Amino acid sequence: MAERERSHMGSVFVPRSQVLTGADVQRALTRMAHEVAERNRGLDQVVLVGLQTGGVPLAQAMAKVLEEAEAVEVPVGSLDVAFYRDDIGLRPVLPEAVTDIPGDLTGQVVVLVDDVLFTGRTVRAALNALGDFGRARAVQLAVMVDRGHRELPIRPDYVGKNLPTAREEIVDVSAEGVVIGTLR
Repeated sequence: MAERERSHMGSVFVPRSQVLTGADVQRALTRMAHEVAERNRGLDQVVLVGLQTGGVPLAQAMAKVLEEAEAVEVPVGSLDVAFYRDDIGLRPVLPEAVTDIPGDLTGQVVVLVDDVLFTGRTVRAALNALGDFGRARAVQLAVMVDRGHRELPIRPDYVGKNLPTAREEIVDVSAEGVVIGTLR
């Protein structure tokens, strides 16, 4: 879970059950990386962009898998969408980190990478933000966990795990695994 969510809510994450181990997360990342290479018929013009904060380490790990498997270095960037969200004014705007996009995205296939897909609003904000960096030929979405509860018509192209949850549950993704819990 993003540190921004923990500190904003002033709550403590209480884990209930582990859904994926660290090895499971690595296997899912490896599978998704191979799917990216297969779907795009290679990695020419593919750029991975991790969404702050949880998607960045996943994008970096995916790039490492692709480099080992395909012998191609895939550019990796990071994107903080705090100022592009549609809920500004409803909650504090807390930028997490500097956005770092590796060059002009015009004509590139951008694979947005995030840890958890929930309502779809973060992805919508990311799509708006990407326009500031050029006109991508295509934008694809890779998420480690798709937990449902969509409020916008957004669907991932690559999914590590579909995990139906209750709205009040929290899903925490890390290299150590995926854990479901609550905030108290």
